[in-house]
Amino acid sequence: MNVTSYAGLRDAAQDIVDEMIADPYGLTSPSVYETARMVASAPWLEGHRQRVEFLLAQQHEDGTWGGPAAYGLLPTLSAVDALLSVAGTQDARRVAGAVESGLAALTGRFPRNVELPDTIAVELLVPWLIEQIDQRLSLMDDRGDLPGRLDLRADTGTLSGIRELLRQHTGIPEKTWHSLEALGAPAVRSGTVTPMGGAVGASPAATAAWLGDPPHTDAAKACLEYLRQTQARHGGPVSGITSITYFEVAWVVTALSGSGLDVDIPAQVADTLRTALGANGLSAGPGLPADSDDTSAALHALDLLGKPESVDCLWEYDTGLYFTCFPKERTPSTSTNAHILVALADRCGQGDTRYDRAAERVGGWLVEQQQPDGRWTDKWHASPYYATACGAAAMARLDGPRTSAALDDAIRWVLDTQHADGSWGRWEGTGEETAYALQVLNHRAAPDRPALEAIRAGRAFLSGHVEDDRENPPLWHDKDLYTPVRVIRAEILGTLSATRRVAETEKQARP
Repeated sequence: MNVTSYAGLRDAAQDIVDEMIADPYGLTSPSVYETARMVASAPWLEGHRQRVEFLLAQQHEDGTWGGPAAYGLLPTLSAVDALLSVAGTQDARRVAGAVESGLAALTGRFPRNVELPDTIAVELLVPWLIEQIDQRLSLMDDRGDLPGRLDLRADTGTLSGIRELLRQHTGIPEKTWHSLEALGAPAVRSGTVTPMGGAVGASPAATAAWLGDPPHTDAAKACLEYLRQTQARHGGPVSGITSITYFEVAWVVTALSGSGLDVDIPAQVADTLRTALGANGLSAGPGLPADSDDTSAALHALDLLGKPESVDCLWEYDTGLYFTCFPKERTPSTSTNAHILVALADRCGQGDTRYDRAAERVGGWLVEQQQPDGRWTDKWHASPYYATACGAAAMARLDGPRTSAALDDAIRWVLDTQHADGSWGRWEGTGEETAYALQVLNHRAAPDRPALEAIRAGRAFLSGHVEDDRENPPLWHDKDLYTPVRVIRAEILGTLSATRRVAETEKQARP
């Protein structure tokens, strides 16, 4: 089947929708960080041997695990700690070699005071894992060539504060439940933490930490079943976030609905989002706290489906300058505010001037966050192409010289950063990032010759990366990087469809 023909794109997009409806959890890639936590804390769980093999197979030649640069620190810490916990019990020689090269990488490849990426709970997890590894090393009778401790340090202030809240049986922020494993013994069966559907914070590691060891009691049956089902999805390894129900639905609908593809999206998709919306919006999935990012994306998706809902739930996130994603968050999100602007713009001109004023205000804030070279960056994604696609979509919804200039700057940056093979990417060309770059270029109704040629080359690259999910490395921020698989497929298919008209125009214009 020619996937890049209209019929092929439509059929592939319909497959995504059908799979999404059949899978209530959403599909995410397995996580090195989270799988390592299960190796260390739940060796009794089915799939333990497969999880160890996964860690050994995922180590890079330089001894690290995970993403490039500083993105490799947390997964490398987690994998080294996990393999130290099983040293001598399974394939001892390979495990020892992986530990040795992993410790060497931690010492030689990361600065002592490395600047941490803004991934979820990094300020808790890095100092905790440094503690864990130092303790394991200090207890080893024969370390051989291994160091006595890591030559790494991280601020423990936030971690100590949250641990103390838990010791005092004081409620900790709900968003912290997702990383409960960092909080130690007080987290075990804490009455201030409530599993939902057997999961704590939609995280296998957090759930195992809450259960403790051994967890085999009647009260733990739901959690044990959740862990068994979760490890079975990838044959042992686990994902870092195990429920992205509403996130996946909202992003897939948005990617496909405006693409020109005649895809059948059943009424139950809108019903899923409408049912999940509460007074403070909705979350990425069951078991996670509500946030304004997933809420605004869901509201826009419902508009596209012809089932609009009130956007008033967004006001509680409004600071008067920009919108927070969660209450009391450390850093604001550009992509979240771009999604909120789009949701507000859906209501502009309908008689309530609050929406118009807020959209203009957020638009001004986004312009101020744009980098001098024209890109945006964001806390939820490693690639500036994602944030820039979100920012450009927001700018395209507003009239005015500042937002128009911001969109021009974004287009210029995209044109300046295309690779020779037609792709785009922060580290290497990827299908996902190429789709985002093409979306930016597609905002101009009449692209000029450089943009038309860039779109043609980008579509040629993207056409060769439609069917292989392995071509899309993890770029989304959780505790480590992950891929929301169906979301990326939908973005690529939707972008190929949405740019067909421009590509045909360029083809006809060529001499």
